[in-house]
Amino acid sequence: MRVGVLTGGGDCPGLNAVIRAVVRKGTQEYEYDFVGFRDGWRGPLEGDTVPLDIPAVRGILPRGGTILGSSRTNPFKQEEGVRRIRENLAKCEVDALVTIGGEDTLGVAARLSAEHGVPCVGVPKTIDNDLSATDYTFGFDTAVGVATEAIDRLHTTAESHMRVLVVEVMGRHAGWIALHSGLAGGANAILIPEQRFDIDQVCAWVESRFKVRYAPIVVVAEGAMPKDGQMVLKDDSTDSFGHVRLSGVGEWLAKEIERRTGKEARTTVLGHTQRGGTPSAFDRWLATRFGLHAIDAVRDGDFGTMVALRGTDIVRVPLAEATAKLKTVDPKLYSEAGVFFG
Repeated sequence: MRVGVLTGGGDCPGLNAVIRAVVRKGTQEYEYDFVGFRDGWRGPLEGDTVPLDIPAVRGILPRGGTILGSSRTNPFKQEEGVRRIRENLAKCEVDALVTIGGEDTLGVAARLSAEHGVPCVGVPKTIDNDLSATDYTFGFDTAVGVATEAIDRLHTTAESHMRVLVVEVMGRHAGWIALHSGLAGGANAILIPEQRFDIDQVCAWVESRFKVRYAPIVVVAEGAMPKDGQMVLKDDSTDSFGHVRLSGVGEWLAKEIERRTGKEARTTVLGHTQRGGTPSAFDRWLATRFGLHAIDAVRDGDFGTMVALRGTDIVRVPLAEATAKLKTVDPKLYSEAGVFFG
């Protein structure tokens, strides 16, 4: 059997660990051949491949990014996209695909598997941790660690100058990174997409913090919105899955806080530093286990499924279930952090 592997969507710490595990176990135990498709779904669309064998995956466990490259290509927006994928898989003699990605990449895999008979097994990847059907996605722990370290460092500079520091983290529709890093880093306000925020309340928290002579840190997810406003956008352009470019709410928030309170406010946008660099130990562990179980699913012919973490067990769930809805922050969980605001 020959198995194709691709990584789609935003890059993420741990992608290489999945590729390594899939190839190592598939080659050593099942004697499969492997081929890598470059740049997400663009690879099978154009037949762009690289050889994947054990020498190719040596030393990649601690590396960030993906040796296969990635993109946000949507085959269903390409002319004859499904036909081209099927033809290129046949030309490359690929019998099954391991697709590693988030909501969009796995959504394509779900449709190809269910509607067009393309044999796919999914591996969940997103630093936002917003895929349903799995407790955690790899990349999330690394992103939270990066954000928490940044918040720790910003406390001292904020207090040295007695200024407000707004830290913008990733999180388009789900505030998991903001909530975890904000709580771990001792933020004085955490703003997430699931709960529209009241700018007057945020300013009250800021002024309350200054009364005890400590400078406040406000952590805000890029998709957070004020009660009486709209999502802040870089521009109106969208990718092939219809997503607009976010980022800008941190800068807007800092200006509003400064205007309303008279306190100096600055913004730090962590951006792609949350995606980059070496994966944490947890993400290496989780990504490796996902890869091992994904190739088992291929062996079993259990296509149209995704591997998922439930407690400490790796299970299989239907791809359609995994991509049906986003996993967002429960209001009760968010309310727990409220005791530390202000």
